[in-house]
Amino acid sequence: GLGFNIVGGTDQQYISNDNSIYVSRIKKDGAAYLDGRLQEGDKILAVNGKDLKDLRHKDAVELFRSAGCDVSLKIQRRLHPQNGPACHQDTGESGGLPLAAILVPGLALAAAAVWVLLRYRQRM
Repeated sequence: GLGFNIVGGTDQQYISNDNSIYVSRIKKDGAAYLDGRLQEGDKILAVNGKDLKDLRHKDAVELFRSAGCDVSLKIQRRLHPQNGPACHQDTGESGGLPLAAILVPGLALAAAAVWVLLRYRQRM
């Protein structure tokens, strides 16, 4: 397989009033994960030039299964989270910290450590 799962379609709307196909999960160590460009939440517009607009879920799955070895996806990146799946119910629980809240201070700390190490080496 291509290493990811999809949701959506005319018969299984993931987002209310939207028949689009979305990436729901990237499988660790799968082709999409190793490539690194596809992200969960991306809207898939076309597979190998074939438009996914207004397809049933099973028809979209069949397009992916028959895509072959060289697969070209046209996607639309989801910049802002939408309201989630059509059947989503808010549990009131937080989704955790945004990735940037962890990465930015961590990268700043790593950069400072490298700077200190380089300065220390210059004095030796």
